[in-house]
Amino acid sequence: MSPSLPSVAYIVASFLFILSLRGLSQPDTARRGNVLGTIGMLIAMAVTALALWGPGAAPNLPSPSTAGVLAAAVAIGSALGALLASRVAMTQMPELVAVLHSFVGAAAVLVGIVTKLRGGPAAETGGIAHELEIAIGVLVGAVTFSGSVVAFLKLRGTVGGRPLLLPGRNLLNLAMLAGAAVLVGVQLATTSHETAVLCLLGVTAIALALGVHLVAAIGGGDMPVVVSMLNSYSGWAAAAAGFMLSNDLLIITGALVGASGAILSYIMCVAMNRSILNVVFGGFGAQAPVAAAVEAGAAGPVHETSVPEVAELLGSAKSVIVVPGFGMAVAQAQHAVREITDALAARGKTVRYAIHPVAGRLPGHMNVLLAEAGVSYEIVKEMDEVNDELGDTDVVLVIGANDIVNPAAQDDPHSPIYGMPVLEVWKAGRVVMLKRSLAAGYAGIDNPLCYRDNTLMLFGDAKQSVTKLLAALQGAA
Repeated sequence: MSPSLPSVAYIVASFLFILSLRGLSQPDTARRGNVLGTIGMLIAMAVTALALWGPGAAPNLPSPSTAGVLAAAVAIGSALGALLASRVAMTQMPELVAVLHSFVGAAAVLVGIVTKLRGGPAAETGGIAHELEIAIGVLVGAVTFSGSVVAFLKLRGTVGGRPLLLPGRNLLNLAMLAGAAVLVGVQLATTSHETAVLCLLGVTAIALALGVHLVAAIGGGDMPVVVSMLNSYSGWAAAAAGFMLSNDLLIITGALVGASGAILSYIMCVAMNRSILNVVFGGFGAQAPVAAAVEAGAAGPVHETSVPEVAELLGSAKSVIVVPGFGMAVAQAQHAVREITDALAARGKTVRYAIHPVAGRLPGHMNVLLAEAGVSYEIVKEMDEVNDELGDTDVVLVIGANDIVNPAAQDDPHSPIYGMPVLEVWKAGRVVMLKRSLAAGYAGIDNPLCYRDNTLMLFGDAKQSVTKLLAALQGAA
């Protein structure tokens, strides 16, 4: 192999990764972005394998006899990945993303430990910078791994969404960071290889505990931010592994993922009118699920409705906006909802979808669900685009959403979500909320919208309700 071939191939792969991120920024180019990213990764894997075991491979790298081990690992990993991707439902996508983040963190930890086991003490080799790369890679990787596992359990419902707030939790976090820093210092200064390895293992144990504590202390309502934050962590862990392995492409790829995840976390925090520090350390959702409507003095009788009444209301409306939430995703009602909006549009009515940035359990979750159902991108509007139009809308259908349409965010200074930008659906002529019950949303906060005079409650499973609603609309056509 020509010595320049890996460098050229890595440049091409890096360029494809950048184009992939650019493509993923828009729904209509997302498929192309995925294809470009896949091609870039295939190039990276092929060239790396050739550089390791092909002609002219460096003498300190693994021998060709290990090529079979690599091939087997790639085959097993590819088969498992394909199986998971084909079987995971769209509602489980946030859980899958959290698991994938944990894999990246675990890989960084293992690379760091193995690199340390094969080397010597920093005091003898003089490789202080390299030792720092190992320590930082292991620290970030372990936090990513354990934090992602906790996030997966929260998203899956195995662990409750309410935050675990230990006394003096922030001091505990600082103490763990200080302990890890002390161990890293000893690792750099010691002349004993065994002591250095033990220190690195100690850093790993502390970082694992820190990751668990950080994510366990974050409430369920903040999970979209947590997912994007862990995405950023996984990128920096991969970049650290790239430094350990002297692999430029891994450094570039990790930096791209880390930076994009950090930017996405910032965007999500802006959408919630909160800082990233408040999300990580604020313990949002720790309060008992208080009826915000009662505190705000807005409680009143619930106006329950029926499918025929909602069908009649939609039939007489000129403009309709649908607000999807995670409840719609769980019920897998997106296809029936799309058929309803298609039927309304066929009658000449103005129909749109309104998406809140933190709807669902993953950034962009609702957009993906609607795209899967075949909803046109042109009628899917973001919160900032549609809020000014809600006052001129006849009917808003809120399907499985709760926290993102909660007026307590504007009306109740005592509410945990006060100040968070929300979809101002209450400004419409009529609001129809499809919910199983009056139970609080995922953030554990009651919604006074349910008690407003212009709100009608249609209780029941979302898919059953919208299926019956579709049949009623078709029968009235």
